[in-house]
Amino acid sequence: MMHGQEKSDSPIVAMKLANKSGKPGAESVERRGGAKGNTDWSRTRRTQSRINVSQRLDRVRQAARQRKKERFTALFHLIDIDLLETSFFWLKKKAAAGVDGVTWHDYEQDLERKLKDLHGRLHRQAYRALPSRRRYIPKPDGKLRPLGIAALEDKIVQRALVEVLNAVYETDFLGFSYGFRPKRGQHDALDALAVGIARTSVNWILDADISRFFDTVSHEWLIKFVEHRIGDQRVIRLIRKWLKAGAMEDGVIEPTVEGTPQGAVASPLLANIYLHYVFDLWANQWRKRHAEGNVVIVRYADDIVIGFDKAHDAKRFKRAMQARLEEFGLSVHPEKTRLIEFGRFAAENRAKRGLGKPETFNFLGFTHISGRARDGKFMLRRKTRCDRLRATLRAIKDELRHRWHHSIPEQGKWLRQVVQGYFNYHSVPTNNESMQVFRFRVTDLWRRALRRRSQKDDTTWAKINRLAEHWLPPARVLHPWPAKRFAAKYPRQEPGARIAHAGICAGGAQ
Repeated sequence: MMHGQEKSDSPIVAMKLANKSGKPGAESVERRGGAKGNTDWSRTRRTQSRINVSQRLDRVRQAARQRKKERFTALFHLIDIDLLETSFFWLKKKAAAGVDGVTWHDYEQDLERKLKDLHGRLHRQAYRALPSRRRYIPKPDGKLRPLGIAALEDKIVQRALVEVLNAVYETDFLGFSYGFRPKRGQHDALDALAVGIARTSVNWILDADISRFFDTVSHEWLIKFVEHRIGDQRVIRLIRKWLKAGAMEDGVIEPTVEGTPQGAVASPLLANIYLHYVFDLWANQWRKRHAEGNVVIVRYADDIVIGFDKAHDAKRFKRAMQARLEEFGLSVHPEKTRLIEFGRFAAENRAKRGLGKPETFNFLGFTHISGRARDGKFMLRRKTRCDRLRATLRAIKDELRHRWHHSIPEQGKWLRQVVQGYFNYHSVPTNNESMQVFRFRVTDLWRRALRRRSQKDDTTWAKINRLAEHWLPPARVLHPWPAKRFAAKYPRQEPGARIAHAGICAGGAQ
C-alpha cells in the first residue's frame, strides 16, 4: 500500500481517495458459471475454486459499492491459481489459437503445472504479453472487420483480470450501458429502448455511431480513466502490456499506438471504462443540466441511441456530443449518425408538412419503425435488418455447398441448429413475417442444393416441404413483449405511467 493512504476495512483490498468519481450506476451482478469438467474430482475441484473466487470478489464488490470515491491499491493478489483455473474453463474450447498456436485442449494437458508456472511469472513480473494474431471477418456492408486473436495464456490472464475489475466497475457503470456486461445482453438493451420510446415522450431519435471506436481508443486516456478507480500499479502495467503487445499479420508484428483489439477478452471491459468516462457520465450530466424535455439513452458498446422529446434538445446534444468525443480522440461517423423524427406523432407531423413516412433506424440487428397497432395507436415495430438477413442466407448457401454430399439427416440436423439459433435472437413480437421469409428462403436454398448435387435428384417442393416440416423449427415468436420482460427484470420500477428512470436510461437502476 502506498504511503499515506487510508487503510481499508476489507482484508483483501486497500484503497485511497480518487481524484474524481462518477455517479454510481447499475447494481452489481454475479458472473456466469464455468464449463463442465471430465471427472467428478475435477468438477468438484472447479466448483470449490469458483466458490472461493466468488467469495473473494464479493468482498471487492461490497467495498466498491460502499466507497465510491476511493481507489483500489491491492487487487493483483486476487489473480491466484484458483481464478486462473476458473478463467481457463470459462474460455471457449474451440476458439482459434493465437500466434503461439496453442489451443484450449493443448493447454489442458498438464494444466496444473502450467497454471502454477503462469501464476509464478505473473507475480514475479516475468509474464510477457504476446502480439495478437490479426484476422479479418466480413461485415454486413461488405467491408472487413479486423479481429485480434490473443494467445491462450493472454486470454486466461485477461479473463481473470476482467473478473476482478468487473467486481469494481459494475457498481460504477450507469444503467443505460448494456454492452458486454454480466447478466446484460442485447435484448435487455432492445427492451429498454422499446420501453423508453413507448412509455415516455420521444419524438426524435439520434442514432449515433462512433467511427472506428476500437481502433482509435487513446491508450493515454484509457490508463488515466482506469487509474480513477485502480491504484494497483501491477494491474496498470498488465493492461499496458496488452495495449502495447501489437498485432501479427503475415508474420510481421505491427506495433499498436492506439486502439484495443476487437476479439480480445479484456477489450469490451476496457471499452466500457473508456466510454463510461467519455460519454456516459457526461451524457447523464447534460441531461440533468441542459435538457428541457425528456431524454432516453441506451448504449451497447459503441452503438448509441438517444431519444428526445424536443427537437432543439436533440440538435444541441448532437453538437455537444461531437465536441465531447473530439476531446478524447473520437468522432461520430458522418454518414451513420442521423437525427430523425420518430415516435407516436412522427407520421402525423410529417404528413402535415407534406413529407413521407417517418424514417427508420437500426439498432442491434433490428430496424425500428414507427408503426400503428390494429386500434390505430402508436406501436414500435421491429424487423430484422434486411442486409443482416441477406448476409445470413448467403452464409447458409455457401455452407450448403460444402455439405452437398452429406446425407439428408446430417444436413437437416445442421440446418435445424442454424435456423433455431437465428430464431432465438430474431423472433421478437412484430417480426414474425421476417422469420417466415427467412425459413422459406432456407427451405428453398436446401431444395436447390439437393437438386444440384445430382441430375437424377427428384426433390420437389412437396418433398422439401416435408423435410422442412421434419427438420426445421417453425417460425414463431419466442420473445415476450419488451414491456413485460422489462417489468419482470426491474420490478421496482413498475408500475408508473412515465417510469421516471427512463428519462435517464430506459432501463436499469441508477
